[in-house]
Amino acid sequence: MRTDLCERLGIEFPIFAFTHCRDVVAAVSNAGGFGVLGAVGFTPEQLEIECAWIDEHVGDNPYGVDLVIPQKYEGLGELDADKLEAQLRAAIPEQHREFAAKLLADHGVPELPEEEKHHELLGMSLATATPQLDVALQHDKVAMIANALGTPPPEVVSRVKESGRLIGALCGKVHQAVQHKEAGLDFVIAQGTEGGGHTGEIGSMVLWPQIISAVAPLPVLAAGGIATGQQMAAALAMGAQGIWTGSIWLTVQEAEASPAQMASYFHATSQDTVRSRSFTGKPCRMLKNDWTEAWASPDTPDPLGMPLQNMVTMDCVTRTSRYASSPQAQEVAFNPVGQVVGMMNEVQSSREVIEDLVTGYLDAIEHLNALQERAER
Repeated sequence: MRTDLCERLGIEFPIFAFTHCRDVVAAVSNAGGFGVLGAVGFTPEQLEIECAWIDEHVGDNPYGVDLVIPQKYEGLGELDADKLEAQLRAAIPEQHREFAAKLLADHGVPELPEEEKHHELLGMSLATATPQLDVALQHDKVAMIANALGTPPPEVVSRVKESGRLIGALCGKVHQAVQHKEAGLDFVIAQGTEGGGHTGEIGSMVLWPQIISAVAPLPVLAAGGIATGQQMAAALAMGAQGIWTGSIWLTVQEAEASPAQMASYFHATSQDTVRSRSFTGKPCRMLKNDWTEAWASPDTPDPLGMPLQNMVTMDCVTRTSRYASSPQAQEVAFNPVGQVVGMMNEVQSSREVIEDLVTGYLDAIEHLNALQERAER
């Protein structure tokens, strides 16, 4: 199970865990996997606090940081974050803000206290992600940088590689993976449409082998719908060097989810997710709710492009997170999760999830070996 990428990173298992929760990052890395902290949503100051805490809780184990720098977005080229935010704010139609505010009011989600309000633009652009990268590169235990949307800009690739760290990016199409390789990335994350968050339209079992073949010998991590060791065995059998997981860490003991949010995951089936532009402006898989349905209606405003839609919905994200215990808040909350949510039925520790993945992998290999022995008789 120990792949070349495991050797390069000094980890025991080829299990990569994307999460916005620092406790999960530390728990996964301490259990032999590789925790990756999603930086979007953190100010540079907040990210510094998170990374410093992780440094203190992972021993000698490495971890990664995930940025969001789209290849195309409104305001591309403006590198001053304050100017970019002002420029984008002026471009947002008032009807979009009014529509979002009415949805929150109709569901009884309280306003945020004035002292808890912050910038609407966090990540989602080179201007705002660069300070996050600056923070990440100050921490020696950060061994990897990943970009969630598209090939990172050349200057970002150069900075990360010159620092001695690995850099990779997600993709949902073969030509995107080839672009990653041509840009000099160290690995590619091939995410099928089943995955949570930003995804393409191609299923994992079709996408993985195509990308693995197209970028060989560049390492590929398989993502999208993975919850068992048997699925991990299938990915490695195709030539992947590991699995990139996200949804399954939303319901572990170390996760920060409120009881109401946790219940929304446990009650959901694999049919209860939708790819929607309603929160970020790009197709993103999440739980269906009143918010996603309202923005999809033909008589309501169309979602704006990224990051304009992010700025419209930032108030919703922060308020529903702040008041997540309210059942009404969950009806309009941003809950990105993959179709694998239908397999998420109990609370486990991160270590138990790692152990189950490894055990399932070994069971799958034993099953295949038994079939081979039978064929050779």
